[in-house]
Amino acid sequence: MSDFVIEPPAAVTIPVAGGGEFPVRRVYCIGRNYAAHAIEMGHDPDREPPFFFQKNPDNLDASGEFPYPPHTSDVHHEVELTVALKTGGTNIPLDKALDHVFGYAVSLDMTRRDLQGEAKKLGRPWEIGKAFERSAPVGPLVPVEKTGHLDQGRIELFVNGELRQQGDLNQMIWKVPEMISYLSEYFELAPGDVIMSGTPSGVNAVVRGDRMHCRIEGLGELEVVVV
Repeated sequence: MSDFVIEPPAAVTIPVAGGGEFPVRRVYCIGRNYAAHAIEMGHDPDREPPFFFQKNPDNLDASGEFPYPPHTSDVHHEVELTVALKTGGTNIPLDKALDHVFGYAVSLDMTRRDLQGEAKKLGRPWEIGKAFERSAPVGPLVPVEKTGHLDQGRIELFVNGELRQQGDLNQMIWKVPEMISYLSEYFELAPGDVIMSGTPSGVNAVVRGDRMHCRIEGLGELEVVVV
């Protein structure tokens, strides 16, 4: 007999290429981690201390569909490399950070830009613009044994066949080991944690019926339709 007073929610998982499911604990997202994107958002791209916001684990969605959300008329695509951790800890040394990585995936940080902009003006948190239902479409996780550690390679996004975003993973201001080490100074990282590592320039709006096609060199592709 269960001691739960209500039915517990289902575990959130990401499919793993080759079989299996990766259970998700937390989702950390770094902001403005490509210089060109920082500039297009009106910020100085100099290497200031990194900052993070969070999405909810159940925002991750591997269905291949993105339902256009309510209370917005300006939803933007942001293609990103997602990093999944198999182990964690606190105060992780930089030279040991990659030892904690299980694998990588192509993902999208979908953003209600108008609502995020209002929150910024008012000095409020961003969750209303970032952490809504199914706001993080994600492809299968590829174990690091198959990909190696991804520190360079083309990252791009097409909408209806038109190139919108392009960059290289080596253009990240804060690299994957630095993000892991920095986060571990402020949080106790754990197995199942996911880090979304920022987006290159070219973010723009989508509408219902649009088809987004994302690629990261050495990792694979993700196709998502806006419904």
